[in-house]
Amino acid sequence: MTQASECIDSRQRTGQPWNDMHPEALESMSSLRGDERGMGSMLSKASQVFILTDENVAPFWLPEVAHWLHCDSAIDIVIKAGEQHKNLQTVQRIWKTLMKHHADRNALMINLGGGTVTDLGGFAASTYKRGIRFISVPTTLLGMIDAAIGGKTGIDFGGAKNQIGTFAEAEEVVIDPVFLETLPQRELLSGLSEMLKYGFVADSKLLETNLENYRQFIVRAGEIKREIVAKDPTENGLRKILNFGHTLGHAIESHCLTTDAPLLHGEAVAVGMLAALWLSVKQCGLNEQVLKDYEEKLPVLLSEAEISLSEADIEAVLGYLAHDKKNKGEKPQFVLVEAIGRPVWEVTEDYDTIKRSLEYIINEYGKR
Repeated sequence: MTQASECIDSRQRTGQPWNDMHPEALESMSSLRGDERGMGSMLSKASQVFILTDENVAPFWLPEVAHWLHCDSAIDIVIKAGEQHKNLQTVQRIWKTLMKHHADRNALMINLGGGTVTDLGGFAASTYKRGIRFISVPTTLLGMIDAAIGGKTGIDFGGAKNQIGTFAEAEEVVIDPVFLETLPQRELLSGLSEMLKYGFVADSKLLETNLENYRQFIVRAGEIKREIVAKDPTENGLRKILNFGHTLGHAIESHCLTTDAPLLHGEAVAVGMLAALWLSVKQCGLNEQVLKDYEEKLPVLLSEAEISLSEADIEAVLGYLAHDKKNKGEKPQFVLVEAIGRPVWEVTEDYDTIKRSLEYIINEYGKR
């Protein structure tokens, strides 16, 4: 076991007991979406199996997943939870653990967790020895409908979101709502924001998503992303519409991570979508009622978040925006909508207009 100060724990599994808190999980696990025969073949051919997860997920689901996959001999890698640990230091520790156990190119990594784990784990796997295979098992709503799908991996660097990464597809993405039974409501609300994103850019039905009905939209949201990624796997065009709300959202998220009131990814995207809709009204002729309708949803999406933005934060947010990987030169590129389901991408915005959108956000929600 490595030192706790390194924010990582690895151990050889020795048949840990089934989680007594969730006796129904075993039955549900048999219905996990994915090619079980193919997964069985991958596991049997792997020279070693590693399960990467974080300290929040491990107590609930690590024994169950290992049991279901019949890989009780897997080596667990447990990292600290949270976006603040989605960095090169954590990846280096994962690489060191793989090397410590003499993992070769036939090793297999299972990424069990939310968007941070699937992003970071995919990056670690896709770069170790120029790439080992990995399976993603998302345990959050956001991970199931977005982060684990589409082959993007990455880590934060220099305080900016997803600055370093690869395009690398998981061998399998395993989806099952049973994992959501242990998910805090704040995390569910974070995922709902991403579901609404699909509503704005692709399918208006997803704008009906709420805490009562979100499960019925999980498959549709995943289908939308898969369809878009299939047409544009490396984000040269159409795939850019999936960044709706993310341009300012990422900048706000990065800034808030430096404060005492960090936001979850979906919460920052929820705020970013408000800015994107405001800009869409100003720049693309979007019906203002769409903005007003979204403003009615926003208090629920942010009901468990602490928004502490003020005008004093604007320059810092704009500083992070300058490092957005979608920029062309020094010009920020936005995804906006002319109407619901009619997105436009690579819309260049000047900093004065962006600043006005931030002022709008702060006036409406900055003191919540």
